[in-house]
Amino acid sequence: MAKYEVTKTIDVRGEVCPVPDVETKRALKKMKSGEILEVLIDYPMSKERIPETVKKLGHEVLEIEEVGGSEWKIYIKVK
Repeated sequence: MAKYEVTKTIDVRGEVCPVPDVETKRALKKMKSGEILEVLIDYPMSKERIPETVKKLGHEVLEIEEVGGSEWKIYIKVK
């Protein structure tokens, strides 16, 4: 069973800044309060930048899960 009830997933693996950041913001704008966005990344800088951006936008980072040597899933709850 999944940890979170994910509403939408975006896969930005293979992309470098600012693409993951921009795509995350774009996806969040289209979502409703309470929904959960899952972001798949493999660019280490995005692991730092996306949570900062999300917090500035007023949303909540639920978890940053490492899923491989250099891949992560970021779970974001829309506020």
